Formats: sequence, structure tokens, C-alpha cells
Amino acid sequence: QVQLVESGGGLVQSGGSLTLSCAVSGRDFTDYTMAWFRQAPGKGREYVAAITWIGHTTYYTNSVKGRFTISRDYAKSTMYLRMNSLNAEDTAVYYCAATDNLKAAKLDFDYWGQGTQVTVSS
Repeated sequence: QVQLVESGGGLVQSGGSLTLSCAVSGRDFTDYTMAWFRQAPGKGREYVAAITWIGHTTYYTNSVKGRFTISRDYAKSTMYLRMNSLNAEDTAVYYCAATDNLKAAKLDFDYWGQGTQVTVSS
């Protein structure tokens, strides 16, 4: 059974930093892409960043480029999202997700974590 468990959310002041973690387990993720999505109050789920489990290719949505960094530790089976220069617009529930590389190109993700709240105070 595939499991994705997020941690690291919390309250941070505008301009601050936070690192989210996503521990993954339950299958071989060799041909998989892992991603972070977020959902702000009253808005739809938004793609944030993605990384291939093998090869370490990364993708970012424009609004976080230069501020967020996605990474993964293969040995620890954990994905991370380092978030710098946070602002109020980054306030959301952040979800990690996983799918095979073909589906990832269509943002069609099969597995999801439970989410972790990030709140940025101004």
C-alpha cells in the first residue's frame, strides 16, 4: 500500500522560510514523479513543483521559481520542499503526490498525502 506522509507545516512570518517533508513508502518509485500541490482557502488545488524520483529532474510553477526548491533523498525515501521568502499568497494546505512519469506530464496523480497547513502571517 502506497503511503505519502507530509510534515513540517506551521505558522511563519512573511519573508520567512519553511521546509516540508514527504515520507513515501509502499512501492518501487523508480518510474515515478513526485510533486507538491497546494490549496488555498476558497481556491482550487494548484500544482507547485515536481521532481522525478530517478534522475532528479525538477519542475516549478512560475509563482514559486527562485523561492522554492524541491528535492528528494533516495536513501531516506523522502521528498522535501524548501520554501523561502514566503508571503501571504503562499498560505495553503500543501499536499505531496506521486504518479508514474507518463501520467505526471498530464498532472494526473494517483497517490496523495493528507496535507499539511502552511500559514504565512503578514
